[in-house]
Amino acid sequence: MSDEGKLARSVSGRVVSNKMEKSVTVLVTRKIKHPIYGKYINRSRKIMAHDPENECQEGDLVTIAETKPRSKRKAWELRSIDRKAVLI
Repeated sequence: MSDEGKLARSVSGRVVSNKMEKSVTVLVTRKIKHPIYGKYINRSRKIMAHDPENECQEGDLVTIAETKPRSKRKAWELRSIDRKAVLI
């Protein structure tokens, strides 16, 4: 059985750490509606992603996609850099 028909899940987030070799930490934030109060609240999660060219900097907006596990905590890879961080 082949996995060619399946699409990998992709999410967007902000790079919060690039101190590792070929890896970045991406903060993914999403809004959910509270089941009782109806107020929208933010939920965030930090995801380790593979960055083979070490091209991401802290503050960049990136898109990452699921892939096969590359290490114990890294099962996502960098797809594109949507917006570079503005350095002051």
